Amino acid sequence: MMDTNCFIRPAIDADIDALFDICLKTANGGHDASALYSDPHLPGYIWSVPYLKFAKDFAFVLVQDDRPVGYVVGTPDTSAFDRDLQANWWPFVRREIAGLTPARPRDADVIERIHNPRSGTAWLQDQYPAHLHINILPGRQAAGWGRRMISTELQAFRNHGVGAVHLGVDPNNERARGFYRHLGFSEFERDGGVAFAMRID
Repeated sequence: MMDTNCFIRPAIDADIDALFDICLKTANGGHDASALYSDPHLPGYIWSVPYLKFAKDFAFVLVQDDRPVGYVVGTPDTSAFDRDLQANWWPFVRREIAGLTPARPRDADVIERIHNPRSGTAWLQDQYPAHLHINILPGRQAAGWGRRMISTELQAFRNHGVGAVHLGVDPNNERARGFYRHLGFSEFERDGGVAFAMRID
């Protein structure tokens, strides 16, 4: 049953701290990853905040009692987005993490990805050029809002003339995999990775 005190709205610059926090609290297969990263900003540098900064028309938050508790973000053109981040985002992030020595389980993976970034799933983005990320804090999951947030994002893509979208999923997150199958996404597995894609035109 949906809470009536929740609603979806476009993300704004003031949501940046919330996007960092929600990303961290869901980065372990939908669960809290705070213990896995030395810097709490590390997941958000990749999977949430750059979309607010460089694809704001496709960034939305789920709000409960005036506090964001989830987000959906995306970009209509993964290749163009990657070029934009290469010029305007990753140099800043690399300065922010300069000198950070990997000390927690997932530090090294994220640091490597910051230095060798890729925002989408390379083997799907030619056929499905848009991609998205969605995360909702554990207490608000399975309440119907995920479906509504995905619908909001897909409509924003359609309004922009986008015909196809993809997204990556943690292979161990069976709940998420079932969610995307239920929404009608097609599932792909390659090189140990799992991704979903859909035509939306």
